[in-house]
Amino acid sequence: MPELPEVEVTRRRIAPLLVGRRIAAVATTPPSYVFVTPPGRLRRLLPGRRVEAVDRLGKYLLVRLDDGATLMIHLGMTGQLFSSEARSPRLLSATARASLAPEEQAGFEPDAHTHLVLEIEGKGPDVYFRDVRKFGKLLWLAPGEGHPRLDRLGGDALEIDGPRLFAATRKRKAPIKALLLDQSVLAGVGNIYADEALFLAGVRPGRRAARLTRKEAEVLAREIVKVLRRSIETGGSSISDYVNPDGSDGGYQDERRVYARKGEPCLECRAIIVRRVVAQRSAHYCPVCQS
Repeated sequence: MPELPEVEVTRRRIAPLLVGRRIAAVATTPPSYVFVTPPGRLRRLLPGRRVEAVDRLGKYLLVRLDDGATLMIHLGMTGQLFSSEARSPRLLSATARASLAPEEQAGFEPDAHTHLVLEIEGKGPDVYFRDVRKFGKLLWLAPGEGHPRLDRLGGDALEIDGPRLFAATRKRKAPIKALLLDQSVLAGVGNIYADEALFLAGVRPGRRAARLTRKEAEVLAREIVKVLRRSIETGGSSISDYVNPDGSDGGYQDERRVYARKGEPCLECRAIIVRRVVAQRSAHYCPVCQS
């Protein structure tokens, strides 16, 4: 599932394709769970608008338009936002992937899962939003309009510090892993980076949040920011469906210490990485390095 680094990489790489350019036409799939705003309304409202900026709030992308409106895009679990010139096997079905020779990079043609096509005026690629599982979301906001999805978000995870994290843990019975995944507390962190930051901080994911000391909160906040920044530097994690807007894979998946490494040796102490369920989410940790 795309987390803050993947969304931020997408923002940085999709912005040059959109900012300063006008939307000439819009194509959508029929109504589905993807569309918080009905697709017919998007097809009416978006054409002719110029994109002024592409912002990010937590895991949400906010495409700012010249009339003051905003197109909100959430990638969900398998959403992909990319250029029409992108080339990647991750954009193809399993059947299509299997038919490709190893050296081939087939082009992409919009399919039944390509829920939004922004045709851009003038030269340059168009922009596609594709989501096979339909957990992503598309929402148009009128000028000045808010939405509960955005209003309930906590502070951006890239800006967390020790005092704020320590304050958020007080009197919290929930495990620290659950607290880090609570978007009303910390916007942008998901399973991958919570596990990685907790490992680097030496804190077990199942530990009660209120038991975190002030010093541990300082260390954990620092590691959260560090791991997020490092993932952004490497283009995010391409573990399943995530692909950068130009079709390239991220590289952070090659640097993971614990996430999805159940049964493998810890890279620090050689103990076996454990997976357990914490607050209904999987959590990976080293039983020796984390306490």
